[in-house]
Amino acid sequence: MVILLKRKPLQDLIKWKEDRERKPMVLKGARQVGKTWLMKEFGSNYYDNYVYFNFDEEDQLKSIFEANKNPHRIVELLSLIAGKKILPQETLIIFDEIQECSEALNTLKYFKEKANEYHVIAAGSLLGTLLAKPKSYPVGMVNVLNIFPMCFEEFLEATDPMLFTYYESIEKRQEIFDIFHNRLIDAYNYYLIIGGMPECVSSWVKYKDPAGISKIQRELIEIYENDFSKHNGNVNSGRILQVFRSIVAQLSKPNEKFMYGTVRKGGRARDFEEAIEWLVSAGMLNRVYNVSKMKHPLAAFDKLEQFKLFVFDTGLLKHMAGIDNSAILLSSDFQFKGPLTENYILQQLRGQFEVEPRYYSDKNNELDFVLQYGTAIIPVEVKGGTDKSAPSFKKYISEHQPEYAIRYSKRGYKKDGYITNIPLYLAGKTKELL
Repeated sequence: MVILLKRKPLQDLIKWKEDRERKPMVLKGARQVGKTWLMKEFGSNYYDNYVYFNFDEEDQLKSIFEANKNPHRIVELLSLIAGKKILPQETLIIFDEIQECSEALNTLKYFKEKANEYHVIAAGSLLGTLLAKPKSYPVGMVNVLNIFPMCFEEFLEATDPMLFTYYESIEKRQEIFDIFHNRLIDAYNYYLIIGGMPECVSSWVKYKDPAGISKIQRELIEIYENDFSKHNGNVNSGRILQVFRSIVAQLSKPNEKFMYGTVRKGGRARDFEEAIEWLVSAGMLNRVYNVSKMKHPLAAFDKLEQFKLFVFDTGLLKHMAGIDNSAILLSSDFQFKGPLTENYILQQLRGQFEVEPRYYSDKNNELDFVLQYGTAIIPVEVKGGTDKSAPSFKKYISEHQPEYAIRYSKRGYKKDGYITNIPLYLAGKTKELL
């Protein structure tokens, strides 16, 4: 049984193909988020053909790039290896696991300067960690596209196409009937358990086996933890592992703020800063900064020493926290419900707004997230159930009367005074609904 997963980034790649200012494209994202599948899918559907080269599997490939800087000569040699002529505009050239060959990564700039008629796309896990070191990266000479796990919308299309058709039709201020609301809440609960890793989603569509999903999630975490020691450069791999494994404990604290002492007793910023930077650059963790003021532009008020760290996939976080499926499906209250829901919201918000989400916290008040939409600053409250209590959120609204205020919860979609209640399953449409 072939499972066809539709991915939103395909639309970005189609635009890239048609762009006259196109540069070689680099896909960035954690391992197993679907980069290879995406490149091949794009090549087979939008080009006459594609040629695929994997630097992890074919060691001899590296010698071509070590010995040549001329992109036309490289194309000639690649044509011989592929056994077919590589044609400008018509053949997509795919370089996978390009982080294994720094010369190939560097050659992308020569394609931009001297052979831009060829369409080149490259991907690799941990490319973000290389991006952080400009010497090893052709800065300004490539287009970069971040690939994340599947969002709820992509998940819904794969698992329940009919319900997805209804979901797509939902517009601003539209009434959502109970029958659809309840089915979408069920789908949301499934997403918390399965997450957005393509292997988990396609396994669920094929077999509907929760134990199978758990097994895949466990194996994925093992793969990532092995990667820490293999690709860490100069960063201490033990510290990367310690930070990664501390995330559940970090998010279980009342204020969820990252504390170095939680990683290791007596831990200091200088011990773990590099490890955190590595995990964020690698796309494994998402960092959200606290802001000292809820004003435009938010970035001007970042408290760089105060932040929260979330995991890049909610299903993996659920597995790491050891939450039983029944706790989610039976809508019971459990210790980790708030952080898991926030992790989900952050995953859905990614890329919707120009400015990354922040949060606000002082001695007396805490807002789960703060969004910047144009010059408007939006307070956000996240609820895992139908509860409406939120003293800090309501206090901020009564004092500032903002143009927008959002509560995400399992309640229906409606505007209630200043507050717009957006059901959790519609988080991916937030910008459209404002």
